Amino acid sequence: MLTALIIFIAMYVGMFVFPKLRVWFAVAGGAAMLAFRVLPIGELAGAIDWNVIMMIAGTMGIVALFIETGMPARLADLMLKRVKSAGAAVVLLSVFAGVVSAFIDNVATVLMIAPVGLAIAKKLDMNPVPVIISIAVSSNLQGAATLVGDTPSLMLGGYAKMSFVDFIWWHGKPSIFWAVELGALCTVLLLIFLFRKEKNEVTSSRMTEVTDYGPSVLLIAVVVLLIIASFFEIPVIDDVKNGIICLSLCLIGIVHGCLKRKSASSLKLVIKEMDFATLFMLAGLFVVIAGIKEAGIIDAIADWFAGLGGSIFLLYTVIVFASVLISAFVDNIPYVAAMLPVVQGIALKLGIDPIVLYFGLLSGATLGGNITPFGASANVAGIGILRKEGYEVKNSDFFRIGIPFTLTAVLVGYAFIWIVWS
Repeated sequence: MLTALIIFIAMYVGMFVFPKLRVWFAVAGGAAMLAFRVLPIGELAGAIDWNVIMMIAGTMGIVALFIETGMPARLADLMLKRVKSAGAAVVLLSVFAGVVSAFIDNVATVLMIAPVGLAIAKKLDMNPVPVIISIAVSSNLQGAATLVGDTPSLMLGGYAKMSFVDFIWWHGKPSIFWAVELGALCTVLLLIFLFRKEKNEVTSSRMTEVTDYGPSVLLIAVVVLLIIASFFEIPVIDDVKNGIICLSLCLIGIVHGCLKRKSASSLKLVIKEMDFATLFMLAGLFVVIAGIKEAGIIDAIADWFAGLGGSIFLLYTVIVFASVLISAFVDNIPYVAAMLPVVQGIALKLGIDPIVLYFGLLSGATLGGNITPFGASANVAGIGILRKEGYEVKNSDFFRIGIPFTLTAVLVGYAFIWIVWS
């Protein structure tokens, strides 16, 4: 356990201190877990969440084709026609990202909407870093709103036997959807305050011409198919069905582009624009998390929660805010997987309905990722997009938005859930 803990701490400290080398620290951390046999080499393939990797890769490819058509710039033109200032444009785009992310994966949302944010920033001569960070944290927030918004939501839905509707209305009471949306409303006010000085006047310009609507149709298809797929279990491939959908649509986009242009330009474009650094970084993080889980560190954290007992309010409070802190550094998927049976056991022991603890766990674990640049896959994807554009994201840049955003959403959701479900 000590070896795993040292590797884990060294990796995250390195990623904090040397942000330009995050990819290398993540990969080195994963390699160290294998080299010191914390994680058996035979479990390497199973440690990596291939569904997430495939989904990101496929969506990256579609987005590359999407950008080439001029559609992001066209959407930016349409959005700028409806606002009067640069700050209002950023807030509107962040709200839009949140709405989309309530129905599809957060990373896919960032990959779809970030190009629009970049286009708007370039048109208004703004620094795109806070724009993309706002999109990423807004996407991550809304992931807990619905059954299909994020992987932890799907996990809770399966464990508690909750349907899509149950996330909106459960046993005659407003469900977690409303807690998340109330928190989102308050974060909109926060974003308005943070971008209050961005008063560059927005002037309407001519509409950018779109050269091909095929990639736009494919992006819409990604949204629709991911929602539909969430209602069905597919034997053998169920764990990677979302990744298969995204990669398949990406392949269709490549073939469509090659046939239309009668050349391999679309394939070359996808390969060129693929952010392999982000993919390797996520793979390394998955291996490290699997290593600390194998070493029993996550189980030890879960056992600590179970030992608290006593006051339900104290237990709920600790679960929410400890989950926020832990998920700022640990991927929330293995953490939620470890905590769900613990929460159920506590509820059975105390003779209470576990739903208030379930909702506290989900909200804390999902929103905690917004504290750090690598606490959530959506943040990693957003920073990867900025890096490819030549922008460095400092930790201070992220903290300026991520910390107040997280505290606002968590406190509002925390109060709502307890008042309604205590």
